[in-house]
Amino acid sequence: MKDLVAELREAIGAEKVLSSPVDLIAYSFDGTFEQHAPDAVVLPETDEDIVAVVKVASRLEVPIVPRGMSSGLAGGAIPFSGGIVLSLTRMNRILEIDGENMIVTVQAGVVTADLQAEVEKLGLFYPPDPSSNKQSTIGGNIACNAGGPRCLKYGVTGDYVMGLTVVLSDGQVLVTGGKTIKNVVGYDLTSLFVGSEGTLGIITQALLRLVAKPKCVRTALAEFPSLDDASRTVNVILSAGIVPATLELMDETATVCIEEAMHLGLPLDVEAMLIVETDGSDEEGVVREIEAAARICRENGAREVKVARDEAERTTLWKARRSVSPSLARKAPNKLGEDITVPRSAIPEAIRRIKAISAKYGLPIVIFGHAGDGNLHPNVLFDRRDSEQWEKVQRIVGEVFQVALDLGGTLSGEHGVGTFKLPYIEQALGPTSVDVQRCVKQALDPHSILNPGKVLPAI
Repeated sequence: MKDLVAELREAIGAEKVLSSPVDLIAYSFDGTFEQHAPDAVVLPETDEDIVAVVKVASRLEVPIVPRGMSSGLAGGAIPFSGGIVLSLTRMNRILEIDGENMIVTVQAGVVTADLQAEVEKLGLFYPPDPSSNKQSTIGGNIACNAGGPRCLKYGVTGDYVMGLTVVLSDGQVLVTGGKTIKNVVGYDLTSLFVGSEGTLGIITQALLRLVAKPKCVRTALAEFPSLDDASRTVNVILSAGIVPATLELMDETATVCIEEAMHLGLPLDVEAMLIVETDGSDEEGVVREIEAAARICRENGAREVKVARDEAERTTLWKARRSVSPSLARKAPNKLGEDITVPRSAIPEAIRRIKAISAKYGLPIVIFGHAGDGNLHPNVLFDRRDSEQWEKVQRIVGEVFQVALDLGGTLSGEHGVGTFKLPYIEQALGPTSVDVQRCVKQALDPHSILNPGKVLPAI
């Protein structure tokens, strides 16, 4: 691949192209346990750089894999076919905050938490909050249509994308959408690229909708001796007309792992905990909602409900939730973190079936997630070096996905498809849907150079 590296250096400058073995290894993996080295890494700083790189890749028919901060959990940013990894981390500027229209224009490499902090200084609010918000980038969030705890009330990333700048597979630049609230001229190309995981085009800029920052937030932690009671309580809260900003569930294994790692004083003798958070501009209304939710938890089996008295206590509660995933490393060297989504009414049955699968194969499955919108994260803990365990994991994943489909759910709520879910796509969507999506892919990427082998199964 010496010719490829030489052409890339000529196209955008040698200082923006990496090719040493150490550099290639650094860009060979994402937030999972798989890896495959690319042939070259490029670090563009402008849209023009990306256009130049894509033109080289198109002419040579070399795969090109867009990449943000590599926090993905479905293998979507791993260059399994080699080729070029295109890292957008240098394109990390907030270009405009339009307070009057409540819109922000950003480059794709802006870290989510950095964007949130900047707009909140102006009394504005960008609600999507994936658990990786301190690492993940806006471009990656859009590519996977990321969610997070607040999507129960506020929606997912795609609900805030008003327009995109995208470099297509032949180097053309497509601009979609705009600042207008209503825009129904032509096909909705903005939505086409949201969730496409870099397989249809490379997102370089985004126009994002903002809302007013909530003036008041209240958070509660409810301890449930019974996981079934905690699961059922989710629907009782929502049926009462309360729409929390977040409604999160953690099972007993998650709680034990967090406490062993963080020493936050969490109970070790309960099967589940719920984190409930309400927010808004009316303090009385927010307090009334959290008190009503706390009362419902107590009436439906919670042993104790703690309402955070100040921001420090609230931060501690969220530290527990956001520490789930890293804390699981204490139980096993590897984990496969999935994110099935089921109708809320099916949450208790989904959890029962997944726990039964865990018992059947003798491997721990930790369950946590955004219970308010039915988005559960079953995490299988295992040792990748043990071939018998790895074989079990592959069977477990298939059975967990089948649980979701049997209960009227789907394979992913926010992590995306990547490569991990490819074997199950046709069963989930049906052959006609897959064929239509292949036609779209063929039209926009006829040589299949954009993140090949992701999202759609091979023909």
